[in-house]
This record gives sequence, structure tokens and C-alpha cells, in this order.
Amino acid sequence: MAAEAAAPTGMITDPWFYAVAIPAVLIVGISKGGLAGGLGVVGVPLMALAVPPLQAAAVLLPVLMVMDLQGVWEYRRDWDRRNIILLIPGALLGIVLGALTARFVSDDLVRILVGLTAVVFTVLFWVKPAPPAGAARGPVSGTLWGFVAGYTSFLAHAGGPPIQVHLLPQRLDKRAYVATTTIFFFVVNLAKLPPYLLVGTLDRSALLTALVLLPLAPIGMRIGFWIVRSLPTEPFYKLCYVLVLITGIKLLWDGFGLG
Repeated sequence: MAAEAAAPTGMITDPWFYAVAIPAVLIVGISKGGLAGGLGVVGVPLMALAVPPLQAAAVLLPVLMVMDLQGVWEYRRDWDRRNIILLIPGALLGIVLGALTARFVSDDLVRILVGLTAVVFTVLFWVKPAPPAGAARGPVSGTLWGFVAGYTSFLAHAGGPPIQVHLLPQRLDKRAYVATTTIFFFVVNLAKLPPYLLVGTLDRSALLTALVLLPLAPIGMRIGFWIVRSLPTEPFYKLCYVLVLITGIKLLWDGFGLG
């Protein structure tokens, strides 16, 4: 089912859109606040049940930016500086490539690529011994996965799995892990804003619709903060890996049109 097109200057009014958008925003908020984006990648696919994926991504971007501000304040003392330095340059290149190629790349291809990355990554985790806590990843890993995350984030806000490929094996302190992804996506989402405005996807309709959904952002984030405070480190990391696997399977399912 697809939502009726919104008027050029008005918000989306189709009830079916809000039936999927409300849980999508809450899930994204919980994920960003407490699971380092482990399930945040499902936001656009859920909303895309009602509107085109690029329109869903445009509506979600302002909501994500509000969540980012809340997350940056919560985790402002905990992020890992080295990882951010390694990841951001590649991410910015990925955003540029995403802006240049968005009209030529199908949403399904993005879902398949991100889903395959997530599934292979988690399967390898379960069949190979986990690296020791604090194991570092170098500049090649940071630049590569930062680039992939920037590219897929621009197209479908699906940058979580590539970043987790780089960060999860390091076994950072759980707050440092969530904080680092929070800072990363704060920078990435800011960098995505100008091209979104230039290509016209972030229009008046998207902004007004995002405004309606904004009150849900702090609710989801607060639940996520509670998860970080309450869940012990080992179960936390196991849950993150499981969520990455579920997300990958979901993306492959949607990308191959099996739903």
C-alpha cells in the first residue's frame, strides 16, 4: 500500500504512513540511544512501506538530527577520538559519491549490499574467535567502512552495519561504543543536509511531516539510554551482533523482493 502523495506545500496526511512511521521513529530512537544503531537501519524500509524510499529518508533526516543532538549530549564525554578521526574522512567521500549517484542506484541494490555486509559480518563473528578486548582497527579499515557507511547512509540511512563491522570487533566499553557511533552519525547527518536540500528531497512537505514525528525522538532515545545503563557488557555485545544479523536478513529480504 502506498500513501497518497502529499501536496507540494503540505505534510503527509495518509494514516497508513503514520501507522508505520511512528513505530519506525521509536525503533530508530531506541537503537540510536542504546544499541549504537543496531536496528536503526529499519527506519527507512518501514516508512518505505507507505512512501517512496527517498521521501522516507528525507522525512527521517531532521528526526535523526534531533536524536543526534540528544545523543551527543548524553555521550559527550565517552566517544573514542581515534575511531572518529579514522572514520570521518572516508564517510565524507561516501556522502559525496552518494549525492552524485543517488539517481542511478536503486534502493533495492543498496539494501542488498548493506544486508549482505551485515549477514557475512555476523556469521564470521560466530564461527571465528572473538578478538581480545581493545583490539585496534587501522586506517584502512576506518577509511573503507567509513566510506561505505557514508554512502549507504546518504542513500537510505543504512550506515549502521558498515560502522559496526569496524567497531564491534574492538570490544570498546559499551558507552564508548555507543558514543562513538553517535558522534559519527551526528557528523554524517550534518554533512548530508546540504545535498539533501540541493537535490530537493528535503522539501516543505518532508519538513512539516518530520515536525509531527519529532516528539517521538526523545522518547525512543531515553529508552535507549536506559538500555545502556542497565544491560551488562557481555549481553550488550551479543545483542548488538544479533540485531545486526536480523537487520541484514531483513534488508536482503526486502532487497530481493521477497516480502
